[in-house]
Amino acid sequence: MSKKLAVIFPGIGYHKDKPLLYYSSKLVQGAGYDVIHVEYRDMPQKIKGDAAMMQKAAELAYAQTKEQLKDVAFSDYEDVLFIGKSIGTVAMAKYVADHEIKAKQVWYTPVEATFSFPADRVVAFIGDSDPWSDVKAVKEKADKLGIKLFSYPRCNHSLETGNVGVDTERIHEVMQQTEEFIGEV
Repeated sequence: MSKKLAVIFPGIGYHKDKPLLYYSSKLVQGAGYDVIHVEYRDMPQKIKGDAAMMQKAAELAYAQTKEQLKDVAFSDYEDVLFIGKSIGTVAMAKYVADHEIKAKQVWYTPVEATFSFPADRVVAFIGDSDPWSDVKAVKEKADKLGIKLFSYPRCNHSLETGNVGVDTERIHEVMQQTEEFIGEV
């Protein structure tokens, strides 16, 4: 067993095989972390723009997170890292707060609700054209909480522009920033 643990939290429709989570998983495995992938099932669909459905999705994601992580002895690890995407950032931020886990957190395209929880040792990434978030509000909340937030022009909720060349450069840049953050004490 490693002394380092990374827990990966998906979004709705953005699973561990999508670029941000796939490459961050490879990154942490290469750095010697044990990896746990949280998976959500039976998530509501068509929630964009519907606050009640977004809340329901966040509650469901959190309940499934608690169930899947109930037997993990986080205190056995010297270094705990949580990496999440979209709605997964809400579930992980709440889980860290509720269970008082000393973990670094990487938030890929966090939704506004993620910023409702205390944030210590967090880095976040968002696209300026993210239709799932109020980008201005996210930037203000990150600034207020002292969260380092990387913002990318013309990028959507997957940090993509639609131009493959730009998108592959972007994923490379995001992984470099993620790796630097993981290496910080």
